[in-house]
Amino acid sequence: MKKCKNLPELSRSELDIMKIVWKHGRSSAREVHDRVAAVYNWAYSTTKTIMDRMVRKGHLGRENFHGVFLYKALISKPAGLASYVRNFADHVLEMDYGSVVSLFARSQALTPGEIEELSDLLQDESKDH
Repeated sequence: MKKCKNLPELSRSELDIMKIVWKHGRSSAREVHDRVAAVYNWAYSTTKTIMDRMVRKGHLGRENFHGVFLYKALISKPAGLASYVRNFADHVLEMDYGSVVSLFARSQALTPGEIEELSDLLQDESKDH
């Protein structure tokens, strides 16, 4: 299947960072690092490097607040998850996107508005193929 141009492609570590920022809002690299330290055994500088790369990709915004860089999400949670959902539906479950999106409704991992956005994103992308 061809790569969809409108959905961000996040690596696993980028997704884990985004999940922290989506949940906690504006965060410093240190705050994010302290939260991912349990999963990844890497140095603080690695977390900061990944986050700065995500700024260049347009996934995160960065602003200086009294000498500390604060990062904020520039992509929505549904947009960040959409490529994962698409790949999982296509390559693992071999089922349509709507069926996979309905799993989110039962899991309460996304709000009803986020589920609707995810569904719309996947519908739009499937029309491009």
